[in-house]
Amino acid sequence: MARFLAGAAACFLLLTGAFLLWQSHAQQGPELPPAPEARVAGGPMASPLIAPEADAKSRAEKRFSRADKNKDGRIEAEEVLGPRRKAFAKLDVNGNGALSFEEWAAKTIDKFRGADADRTGWLTAAEYATTAPPPPKHKPSCRC
Repeated sequence: MARFLAGAAACFLLLTGAFLLWQSHAQQGPELPPAPEARVAGGPMASPLIAPEADAKSRAEKRFSRADKNKDGRIEAEEVLGPRRKAFAKLDVNGNGALSFEEWAAKTIDKFRGADADRTGWLTAAEYATTAPPPPKHKPSCRC
């Protein structure tokens, strides 16, 4: 019986919240004053309100440019699938084009054995820390 009452109370609260949310309205506040105009550079009250020019390429154009490896204006299947094929080929030890569970697990087993320095069959926190992937390499933002 208590569950039924708790369920009914929860349902009532949910419906009340939905009704209040549905009935709420944003209030119109006073209008904001217009933005100040940029002053002429070199004047007595010069202001750095001049915005830098935006990059001409949109986000989609930048993404397309990264995927277009040979920069010929079109993305071919090999440009998209090439990196994935290389990763697959590293795991496909026998080169038959199919990845068996043993081939997939071999990488993990080798990584575990390489991290288990004292050959106990289990990893300490320090040994496990050696299995972390290296941080991504960041390209320098300038060519100094």
